[in-house]
Amino acid sequence: MIYGYIRVSSDKHTVENQRFEINNFCKAQGIKVDGWIEETISGTKNYDKRKLGKLLNRIQKDDIIICAELSRLGRNLFMIMEILNICMNKECKVWTIKDNYRLGDDIQSKVLAFAFGLSAEIERNLISQRTKEALARKKSEGIVLGRPTGRKSSHCKLSGKEQTIRDLRAQGVSKTQIAKIFKVNRMTVDRFIKTNHLETAETKGADTNA
Repeated sequence: MIYGYIRVSSDKHTVENQRFEINNFCKAQGIKVDGWIEETISGTKNYDKRKLGKLLNRIQKDDIIICAELSRLGRNLFMIMEILNICMNKECKVWTIKDNYRLGDDIQSKVLAFAFGLSAEIERNLISQRTKEALARKKSEGIVLGRPTGRKSSHCKLSGKEQTIRDLRAQGVSKTQIAKIFKVNRMTVDRFIKTNHLETAETKGADTNA
């Protein structure tokens, strides 16, 4: 199956330009789109909350998803890499027109797979390093680390990571993605952000704005 994926962030943006580009591309390649997925939604909205998520659930080996450009899949690198990784694991292909990207069974995709793993490891190490530096700074300032004896906290996995979470939100990373990075529930992240006042009017747009 060959799918044409079209996304616009508001109804003011026509889908016809993207459809035109995809149709012209397919004509040049001698192929035909079997199904179209169109949606008007912000690219910051996590893919599993979009029609794209349903498409990713049903795609099979050797299926092809064609879109105008990678930014149609998502508005930040973390989300795009996660979507491409799902496609790689399912052995389907992703082709983009403007940036001429091809994800398939080739050396480019194998290099990308390595990059996925490496970037994830680097991100974990950076988070760990920033956390250690923040804890060391607090300790040097005489701040008692950890919760008081006998007191339980449902947010212990996120304790000490306030600045990291604030920085991620400022970069447009959604709460769902932050939850995946720290391996906690999204509601845990939401409560932690509200409890520690880590949200600003600008960072709230990371989940809703285009």
